Amino acid sequence: MTLETTVAAIHPADQPALAAARELQSRLTKPAGSLGALEELSVRLAGLAGVCPPPLPAPAAVAVFAGDHGVHAQGVSPWPQEVTAQMVANFLAGGAVVNAFARQAGADVTVVDVGVATPLSTGPGLIEANVRRGTRDMTVEPALTRDEALAAVEAGIRVATQLIDGGAKILLTGDMGIANTTPAAALIAAFTGCTAEQATGRGTGIDDATHAHKITVVASALERHAPDPADPLGVLAAVGGLEHAAIAGFILAGAAHRVPVIVDGVIAASGALAAAAFAPDAVAAMIAGHLSAEPGAAVALAHLGLEPLLDLGMRLGEGSGAVLALPVVAAAVRVLHEVATFDSAGVSEK
Repeated sequence: MTLETTVAAIHPADQPALAAARELQSRLTKPAGSLGALEELSVRLAGLAGVCPPPLPAPAAVAVFAGDHGVHAQGVSPWPQEVTAQMVANFLAGGAVVNAFARQAGADVTVVDVGVATPLSTGPGLIEANVRRGTRDMTVEPALTRDEALAAVEAGIRVATQLIDGGAKILLTGDMGIANTTPAAALIAAFTGCTAEQATGRGTGIDDATHAHKITVVASALERHAPDPADPLGVLAAVGGLEHAAIAGFILAGAAHRVPVIVDGVIAASGALAAAAFAPDAVAAMIAGHLSAEPGAAVALAHLGLEPLLDLGMRLGEGSGAVLALPVVAAAVRVLHEVATFDSAGVSEK
């Protein structure tokens, strides 16, 4: 599917299914509203699927999109760029945090090279979709051409479609890329209108001086390019990363197939903003897995109108927070499938 056909396939939530799920929730053997956010989540998922109850979210598939960034040259991260490729190898060996969490949650992990600077060895679990060997430095020139940004978005669409065709009933976003919180901050500022300072966090744990410099770098890129949020492809090209663009496509494809997507942290949230700019109805497919400690994440989720399911002070990325939220999402759906109604259980209502 192309970006154009994917966006054309995205439709609003199904109103009859939403109403049916709300009505069913009102008849289950529990006080109305007693499951809090899980009730509204189950209703949203019914509206997305167009049926009540919605399908159980299994099997689950995590896609970790990996890319490198020219802005790394500006000293925004203490980690060497080679770590991106080294962590890809770690994911493929099953040794990263997201692998451990995925084994616990019963999710499969796929790694996608959409823009790693270092050539990688092929192997099982790796999808080769490299658009270019890292972005350009966005403080000097656009990070990507429009064609490159489009290619990355469509790589994400292809990966999601492949996973769904393989049986996945829920998608989870993952990412890896040294310095990728810098373009994420720029994307969040561009799409929401917040300042560079409001969008920019400490990433992997930089000191005060580096954080101040990082804010300046983000502000400089935004001033240079003046990206227009009404032109999401242009925003991605000017200040985005290849993994951010691919995540946007991944979310769009989920929405087009009416399959939910758990959005991870700040990188995924910035990609989600781009997806929503391409197709506002795509938000119906998005589930905010957790609240990243990165300040831009809260800004992005508020702009999207999404409430995070978990708040654990995490800022790792990789898809780790999305995977931790998976059992919560499954529980919300299982309630509609398995909890008895007052009538069927012979329980008196108030």
